[in-house]
Parts: sequence; C-alpha cells; structure tokens
Amino acid sequence: MSVKGQRWWLVGASEGLGRALAQQMSAAGAELVLSARSEVRLEALVAELPGPARAVPMDVADMGSVRAAAAQVGEIDGLVWLAATYWPMAAQDWDADRVAQMCDVNLTGCARVLGQVVPGFAARGRGHVVLTGSLAGYRGLPGAIGYGASKAGVMALAEAMHADLRGSGVKVQLVNPGFIRTRLTELNDFDMPFLMEPEDAAARILRHMGTRRFALSFPRRFAAMFRLGQFLPDALWYRIMG
Repeated sequence: MSVKGQRWWLVGASEGLGRALAQQMSAAGAELVLSARSEVRLEALVAELPGPARAVPMDVADMGSVRAAAAQVGEIDGLVWLAATYWPMAAQDWDADRVAQMCDVNLTGCARVLGQVVPGFAARGRGHVVLTGSLAGYRGLPGAIGYGASKAGVMALAEAMHADLRGSGVKVQLVNPGFIRTRLTELNDFDMPFLMEPEDAAARILRHMGTRRFALSFPRRFAAMFRLGQFLPDALWYRIMG
C-alpha cells in the first residue's frame, strides 16, 4: 500500500511524532488534514510540508469541537491517531485532575474521533485506521498511573475494531512505540532505554502502514521484554519492574 494520492487525517500532528509522520507522509505524496489544539503550530507545519495539507484545529476532549472538525475534514481515506498527554505519576502522588485528563484525551478522545470516522468507513466498505498505543500499555508499570491505563485502553480498542472489521475493506492497525524523544518524555527523570528520535519512529510507522500486519511494537528488543512479560507470573513481573 502507498499513501500517494490518498487523503489522511492526522490527529495530534502539531509536534513530536505526529509532526515527523506528517512530514514523511507528505513527502510520500499524501494529502493531509492536520489536527491538534494549537492552530499556530499546525499552520507553521502546513507551510513546511512539500505536499497539499490543511490545518483543522480540534480539542479531542470536547465533543463539540470533534464533531465540528470532522465536518470540516469531510471524506478521507485514512486516519492516524497520535494525540496524547502525559505526566509521570505514581499512585502515591495521585493528581486527580491530571489522571482524568490523561484518560480523557488519550482514550476517550480517541473514541470521540473514531466515532466520527469509523461509521463512514464501515458504510463505504473502505478506509484505514492507525492507532498509537504504547509499550506502557502491555502491563502495569510503576509511575504510569493514568498514562498506562489510557494506552492499554487504546490498544484494546484497536484489537476490538480489528476483530470486527477484518474482511470488511476497513483496515485497522496498531503501533506501540517505546520511548520517543518528545516534549512529553522530557518530563521523565529516569533512564529511557532504546530512546528513539521522532523521525525514526515515524519511518517505522509509515512502513508498517504499507503492510498487512495488524500490530507493530518497537523497538524490537525492548518490545520483546514487554510482550514476554505478559506471560510472567505477577510476583516476578512486579519484582522486575519495581
């Protein structure tokens, strides 16, 4: 599959991974609609891209904003969900407002946007959805209150959609990155193994979009630890992660 000549909606495109993916998809010939909260950042990105692109600002935590943006976007060939917010947080330091915001943006925001796109894809019998989960969504991790749970929800959502839509003409894919150098990961005060640059992660995602595979978890060696961890006894997993 090639994105050349296709019209894609990237949600969470103003910086970091979303920005890098927008640049690479535009260079590959896609027409892009870019959404995030910051109109200034979106317009700056649109001006930099080599191909046709349009900025449609949107707050995924506001259903009215999502509906209005979807109406402006119109018919598309594919959607990439990249929006996320994050604060590192242990249960002992629970900040109710920030935890609620992580869940509302990362998971419920995703569901809001999908609700404006997937029914149309299903009715037409064609479309492509790519959701961004995280290695942090595989099992419980220390300091991941809010973020880990919200990403686990996105991963489960992608799996359910894939199960329902297989053979329908609507392609669903999931990408689960590890640590990527962004404004969000700058908040971490711990070592981040296999830290990737946004451009590297975006290239991996774009290659995955051209395959028939459902899920991609990367970097491979780091992802293997989380996938194998699903089979470890609880006592051993939490001893290792603790």
